[in-house]
Amino acid sequence: MAGPAWRNIYELSESQMERLDEAEEEMQFMRINKAESLLISILLEDPDCIPALNNLAHLYGRYLSDFEKAIEYYDIVLKLEPENVWARDERRRYRRYSHYD
Repeated sequence: MAGPAWRNIYELSESQMERLDEAEEEMQFMRINKAESLLISILLEDPDCIPALNNLAHLYGRYLSDFEKAIEYYDIVLKLEPENVWARDERRRYRRYSHYD
C-alpha cells in the first residue's frame, strides 16, 4: 500500500492513516456505518485526532444531514486548532442549514 498523498502533519500512526483512508473510501461507497465506526475507533484511541474529527463532522453533515452533530465536531476541531480554515468554513456552512445558535 502506498502512503497517503498528503503530508502527515498530525504524526498519525500507520494504523490511524489506514483507518482514515478506509473510512474515506467507505464514505465514497455510501457505507456510512462502517466509515463512522472506523472514525470513532480512531477517536477512542486519540480523542484529539483532528483528521478523524474533521472526517466525522463531514460524514454527519454531508451524508447524514445531521448538521448539529457536524457543527459539534467542527467546534471540537476549532477548540484544538483555531486556525483550521476548513473546519471554520464548513461549520459556517452547516450553521446556515441548522437550528444551531
